[in-house]
Amino acid sequence: MSTKPTTQLFPTTSSPGYGTIHLALLPPKTPVLKTLSYQYPLKLVAPTPLTSSNGELVHTVFLLSYGGGLVAGDTIELKIALDPTTKLILLTQGSTKIFKTPSPTTVTRQSMIVDLAPASALCYLPDPVQPFEASAFEQKQIYNLSSEDASLCVCDWVSQGRAARGEKWRVWKYGSRNEVYLENNGKKKRLLLRDNIVLDENDWKLDQIPDFAERIDGLGVFGTLIIRGPVFESLAKFFLDEFSKMPRIGARRWGDEEPEQIGELEAWRKSRLKQEAQDKLIWTAANIRGLILVKFGAGETEGVKKWLRDMLRFEGTLEAAFGGRATHCLK
Repeated sequence: MSTKPTTQLFPTTSSPGYGTIHLALLPPKTPVLKTLSYQYPLKLVAPTPLTSSNGELVHTVFLLSYGGGLVAGDTIELKIALDPTTKLILLTQGSTKIFKTPSPTTVTRQSMIVDLAPASALCYLPDPVQPFEASAFEQKQIYNLSSEDASLCVCDWVSQGRAARGEKWRVWKYGSRNEVYLENNGKKKRLLLRDNIVLDENDWKLDQIPDFAERIDGLGVFGTLIIRGPVFESLAKFFLDEFSKMPRIGARRWGDEEPEQIGELEAWRKSRLKQEAQDKLIWTAANIRGLILVKFGAGETEGVKKWLRDMLRFEGTLEAAFGGRATHCLK
């Protein structure tokens, strides 16, 4: 049963699909879920918080929808605020299914705005969005960092649809935008990143659903991972280092003859690169205004899950800071 926010931080509303999460800090330093409010078709579930290996209390909220997906015309608006030093894990319980729309002009929309106070941290690793054939969907995620020491590790990815039914990127429209802003000492917000994915036709015909398979270049899933802040500093460096170690054209490959003795990291990297080749997984990483942007794609969703799970677990920062629940959606 939904509740209504009682703080001035979030205005009272009964708008369909509207939700709020406020993770507050009680003296001396106890994080509490002060506000958890939602309206149909959005549903929020908060299990008992866990203690990380670092000894910090970490809260978790599952983002759900009734019926396991969003029907044509649904609108979700979620606002999240994290108080100083608090940590939040956002998860889903399965792919966010986007059902068929009766008209390409009837668009399903989802938006999320997250305000991160100094020294707060967000981990958002959901299951992928799964747009069904003849669906139309747009979403945006905005992350407002109030200081340099706010941290986030967020993933945004999408699959081709129901592959078992032969669906391969036959959608009317798909769009996803991620924006990260930084505000220091009360100054005007500065845009650090705007990452925009758009699958749309300017001249679509009502009797012909667009086919974006060629534009996707054979990938069954692709997405973006955004990493920033002191909590994830080691993880960010790890992705950059591993990308720099990937074989380049004309360079020696891991299939070539290897020394008899190699270290743990080299052995793991060799095994991982072979698995990436099997899963037809490709990825890249870059430093953009102090945050790490990772782009990835693969033939199937499971290939991405294996790769991302192995990367995060081998490096170790995520589980140490947030606990094993953080990678729930990658199992």
